[in-house]
Amino acid sequence: MDKLQQGTPAFRKANFALFAGGFITFSILYDVQPLMPIFSKEFHVSAAAGSLTLSVTTFTLAVSMLITSSLSEAWGRKIIMAASLLLSSLIVIFTAFSPSFGSLLGFRVLQGIVLAGLPAIAMAYLGEEVDPKSLGVAMGIYISGNSIGGMAGRIITGTVTDFFSWRIAMGSIGLISLILSMWFWRHLPNSKHFAPQPLKLKQLFASLFRHLKDPALLCLYGIAFILMGSFVTLYNYIGFQLLEPPYNLSQTIVGWIFLVYLTGTFSSTWMGQLSDRLGRKKVLSMGLVLMISGAAITLAAPLLLKIAGIALFTFGFFGSHSIASSWVGRRAISEKAQASSLYLFFYYSGSSLAGTTGGFFWTHFEWEGVIGFIVCLLLFAFPLTLKLSSIPAKVVQTR
Repeated sequence: MDKLQQGTPAFRKANFALFAGGFITFSILYDVQPLMPIFSKEFHVSAAAGSLTLSVTTFTLAVSMLITSSLSEAWGRKIIMAASLLLSSLIVIFTAFSPSFGSLLGFRVLQGIVLAGLPAIAMAYLGEEVDPKSLGVAMGIYISGNSIGGMAGRIITGTVTDFFSWRIAMGSIGLISLILSMWFWRHLPNSKHFAPQPLKLKQLFASLFRHLKDPALLCLYGIAFILMGSFVTLYNYIGFQLLEPPYNLSQTIVGWIFLVYLTGTFSSTWMGQLSDRLGRKKVLSMGLVLMISGAAITLAAPLLLKIAGIALFTFGFFGSHSIASSWVGRRAISEKAQASSLYLFFYYSGSSLAGTTGGFFWTHFEWEGVIGFIVCLLLFAFPLTLKLSSIPAKVVQTR
């Protein structure tokens, strides 16, 4: 009876706090993406090396999330989330003073480890503290903070860099995040329905290995790798092309292109509803076709067509990701949190490995090479989707 309910002051505080937490996490995570061409020039490194500023962070984030969720079972939800946000804000400020590319990468590695505290725990906190009738609204607000934060981080750094420098841009992100982190720590209601449990890492790894033996979950994890790998690759290197002739766009305009992220807010809901009518396999395949089509359209020279292709690609990505991630929850009969954490591990591993590999294609084959790499990557998702449909219905609920 004392769970957080929609319309109450405590519910509003919790939602504003978690919106702010999601905003901080994803703005810090992705604030370097529009800066990769600048890092390449300033530190005299290749495009692939420049992409490591994001790849090392997403990889350490992926690994750390497997552990952090278990730590919260013993230490508590709020304390780890608040510490994660405060430390992440300080690290991004320190990153702005990096004297070398090596130190920049070192800070970004540390950033990934510390950032894991919020995304690994936030949904568990909401599930425990929010009334089931109000949980959908609360989850929606939190996820919107993630997407808006990722978009804002890119836009803010791109715009501020144009007027000042990338160091001031990252320092600005850090200062905004620090203020919001303190607000989060002060206003997020303490857990009332959390019961601490002994830390059992042995059981954690045992459950992870059990999920890795499930052929259906392995297919979904492979799809997660492919989806995020192709998505990050496109966004990592589109800035390199648009800053060069014949476009010669400013850093500000390149940053504002990330507004197409808003298409994902619609597609994740719409394609999720469509999958209930047509079946998850059909709609997931449709999302993959949209991504391939959008990637192909970006090969066109006119800027408006290129942006339209990015928007279509983004629309397909968010819809496909929403279906695949929800499919994991339906497939895992028990230990759902561990199954979801593995999905995120493969998801962010795809970001790290494919995102950096795309740099070699940019260096040797330019944009055509990047798109060729993305399309080939996405084609591997179709047999995995087909394999899911061949698993007996009593094991995986397919339509």
